[in-house]
Amino acid sequence: MSRTSSGPEWSGDMLTKPEMVEAFSTQLRGVLKSQAQFVADVREEAEAMWKANRPEGYSSFEAWWRHRWVVGPFREIQEHLEDAAKLTFDLEARYRKGRHEIPASKQAAALEKKQAKQAPQVAAGPVAVPPKPVEAPTAGAGGGRDFLELVNRGRSA
Repeated sequence: MSRTSSGPEWSGDMLTKPEMVEAFSTQLRGVLKSQAQFVADVREEAEAMWKANRPEGYSSFEAWWRHRWVVGPFREIQEHLEDAAKLTFDLEARYRKGRHEIPASKQAAALEKKQAKQAPQVAAGPVAVPPKPVEAPTAGAGGGRDFLELVNRGRSA
């Protein structure tokens, strides 16, 4: 399908930013509201014309029924356009939530989980096992002990 407008061609990545979706929703809402107003004006004129030029030979019920049958679709179209304009708020909110808020919260939770794994575990309360006593080094006997040896011995014991 070819486009005859001189505007930019549609691309899905145009709606990657919340500002773009907000602008799109606002513009779409404006178009839908103007179309709903146009249909309301046509409906108003059709109702006025029908009331002013009621066909002769119809009973009052038949005239009411034909009036409703002719004007009813205008009312339905107008209601659908107004409902569609209201849905643009949902479009904007769902986009913002689905593309930005939920992924940001998931990313923050993943980062928090990753940091929790990297941080040393500190136990609080009486559940912690007290450390085992380490032998006091004797001065001069066996030379100096290395810190890493002590840590490794504590882990293996």
